[in-house]
Amino acid sequence: MGPAELMQAAAMARRFYLEGKSKIQIADEFGVSRFKVARVLETALERDLVRIEIRIPAELDADRSDALRARFGLRHAVVVESPSEAADDGADPENLGEVAAGLLGELVTEGDVLGLAWGRSTIHMAAALRQLPPCTVVQLTGVYDAGTADRGSVEAVRRAAEVAGGEAHPVYAPMLLPDPATAAALRSQTGIARAFEYFDKVTVAAVSIGSWEPGISTVHDMLSDTEREHYSSLGVAAEMSAHLFDKSGRRIGRDLGERCITVEAERLRRIPEVVAIAGGQRKAEAIGAVLRSGLVTSLVTDTAAADYLLTEAEPGPKPALERADPDGS
Repeated sequence: MGPAELMQAAAMARRFYLEGKSKIQIADEFGVSRFKVARVLETALERDLVRIEIRIPAELDADRSDALRARFGLRHAVVVESPSEAADDGADPENLGEVAAGLLGELVTEGDVLGLAWGRSTIHMAAALRQLPPCTVVQLTGVYDAGTADRGSVEAVRRAAEVAGGEAHPVYAPMLLPDPATAAALRSQTGIARAFEYFDKVTVAAVSIGSWEPGISTVHDMLSDTEREHYSSLGVAAEMSAHLFDKSGRRIGRDLGERCITVEAERLRRIPEVVAIAGGQRKAEAIGAVLRSGLVTSLVTDTAAADYLLTEAEPGPKPALERADPDGS
């Protein structure tokens, strides 16, 4: 390109990329056809006169995010850089909650019903919320320990509702009860029943995932040694909202749900957008199992878990977005 061509190409590129003018507007200004403008802009890219960079915050990994979304058929996948100094003790990195808070800010629209399940990551997410459109917020599960409700999922629901300026429907009950009769009695109580009535209205939900290990699964920690051994013998690989899954994403130990205060799996499957928040190497296999269950549509995770999911985990024949039950039931 000669000097005149370079100056023209630079001027056209400035109009198109910086000033936002259309190719037709640029053609009118320079007295050429829009096809000529298109050729000049293409040449400017080829000759390195124009450089296009895609920049995202350094903590987000665009390549892994896109690969993970495609591999599991997810609607949204956001991969966060794993903290280099953090030992993988099974706890989700707190920055996952911060990123998930930003994602919810995009997904929730005015008039939606937002559901929050118990989990450390969802609690961190609620604490990081800075803005939400006006919406109703409902608790999808009981609490890990009723004595700490004000510092856990109940407070997360209150916090989200406060940010959104909407109604809060918390659940003041333990997640796990001694027997099905006690659980059924609690579900019939007015406040809890009112929250359950909102489950079919939930449009966006946030859930946590646990692997079947001490300190990494809420349900695992609440059960007796005998009960843990029983469910382990069934091949449990993951837990989400008191639902258990094997490696293929099939639900197992369904009798446990009869003792739990939680959203039913099929109700969860009908929620249009279910965002799972979980990361770390020790949770990677569990995350893969839940993705194969068809119960979630989107994932916020970290590079440690993403690397496993992209290399070791088989996505299965039914990706998450299809919302299909691996059991076929």
